[in-house]
Amino acid sequence: MRKYLNILFVLGCLFIGSQVLFAQNQIADTIVETATVTTDSTTLSNDDMIKSIGEKLEAPDVSKIVSFSKIFWALVFIAIGYFTVRFLTRTIEIWSEKSPDRRVKGKAIVPIVKIVCWSVIAYFIVKGIFNPPVESLIAFGASVGVAVGFAAQDILKNIFGGFVIIIDRPFKVGDKIEVGSTYGEVLDMSLRSTRVQTADDSIVTLPNGDLMNQSISNSNSGETNCQVVAEIYLPITINTHQVRKIAMEVARVSNYVYLAKPVAVIFVNDIKYNKLCYKMRLKAYVMDIRFEFAFKSELTENVIKELLACKILSSENSI
Repeated sequence: MRKYLNILFVLGCLFIGSQVLFAQNQIADTIVETATVTTDSTTLSNDDMIKSIGEKLEAPDVSKIVSFSKIFWALVFIAIGYFTVRFLTRTIEIWSEKSPDRRVKGKAIVPIVKIVCWSVIAYFIVKGIFNPPVESLIAFGASVGVAVGFAAQDILKNIFGGFVIIIDRPFKVGDKIEVGSTYGEVLDMSLRSTRVQTADDSIVTLPNGDLMNQSISNSNSGETNCQVVAEIYLPITINTHQVRKIAMEVARVSNYVYLAKPVAVIFVNDIKYNKLCYKMRLKAYVMDIRFEFAFKSELTENVIKELLACKILSSENSI
């Protein structure tokens, strides 16, 4: 709630600044008009010029636009909007958590719901409560541009990045993404930043402006399943045909596996601890992205367990 009150305070300051800017424009127009009139008549002194400007200049009546009652009702609308947005997003999240398909699709619309709701609330506050004249809105827009240009360039960059992400949709809430050294599930998207939960349950906040300038890897792209790769180093003397058969069987009997997509085993040469060896990469799909790390751990443990049980791997020939 506090952040929305801060937003209202900033908007109030910007609005007052717009009135100052509007008054300055009126002064400039009056000076030009007075100077034009005096060119065809007797030249006025500086005092007479100021007096003439003061008589012609009519200051904008701010009290008709901003009053205590209007500010009170604006705060009421912001409070109603806050609890409405919170209720809607919470309802969507509860509904989404009932199944993996709902979670990915439901949470993807949460940022859009927030933007639409706050846009409607802002329109009702500006148009329905304050209802400033067009000249004030133009001056307000100019003052906002000046304020943003000088004091909030990074914020504007992040907000613009948020709009680009929402429109371009390189990822959605619920996707597993990798940005730089950060990999995890997208928990929340706002106009300013994106929050990602990593494998160790850390919450990393990524500014949207930085996301625009980096490559983003998406593991599932809106689907509930994603590929999991378990890597195991094995001695160069093993029977790869037998190991592949065991590894694929371990993956197919897992409770986490998504059998609608293929299971694959790839062997590549590698050097580990100054010894030539195989690096086996067991690729399989997990049915729910939230089981990714549990599935990867299960594959690694069970493959090694089966290789030891079949005497293919032992303490003497292990890496």
